[in-house]
Amino acid sequence: MFKVYDISMTIEPSMQVYKNKEEKKPKIYNVQNFQNGRAYESRIDLDAHCGTHVDAPLHMLENGATIETIGLDELVGYARVLDLTHLQEAVTKEDLEPFGLQRGDWVLLKTRNSFSDEFDMNFVFLREDGARYLIDLGVRGVGTDGLGIERAQPEYTTHRPLFRNNVIIVEGLRLKDVPAGTYFMVIAPLKLTGIEAAPARALLIGKP
Repeated sequence: MFKVYDISMTIEPSMQVYKNKEEKKPKIYNVQNFQNGRAYESRIDLDAHCGTHVDAPLHMLENGATIETIGLDELVGYARVLDLTHLQEAVTKEDLEPFGLQRGDWVLLKTRNSFSDEFDMNFVFLREDGARYLIDLGVRGVGTDGLGIERAQPEYTTHRPLFRNNVIIVEGLRLKDVPAGTYFMVIAPLKLTGIEAAPARALLIGKP
């Protein structure tokens, strides 16, 4: 048997959004109900970066690749959850070195971000040297439990190098209840095309 961890955010109007911007909050409307029709139907107004989502290079690179270019085969496979909950500011190269990461790894950063349902302007992010270290190792992808992998650093020195080196970025994971270790990962972004990101359902599958 196995245990399934849902590591995605619940999409709801009161959820945390990046920098608490009102325009980024999802809006869910009831457009028909049993008082005015024969069925219940809803409509959703959703930012592409809402909650758990996959970024595509177009997000930070002019003429970058769009979300449909990231195949499901790149988002399914084994992933390592790294316990970095002791960090207060940023994930650095020095923080990552003890884990013995290997070429081809998928890396999920578990930080204190996972333990709060409120957006923290000082969320833990992946610093430029940490991103460069992952690039040099040749990891396939990196996931973070922050709603951003960086805090809008000048020149986006975490996002852009990762994108330029074909490292996939997933943001907004929820890893609070997931022990450090290796899991089978499934990340399924909405099947969108021509844009820079897509909300996703993210799962980890491990032993009970």
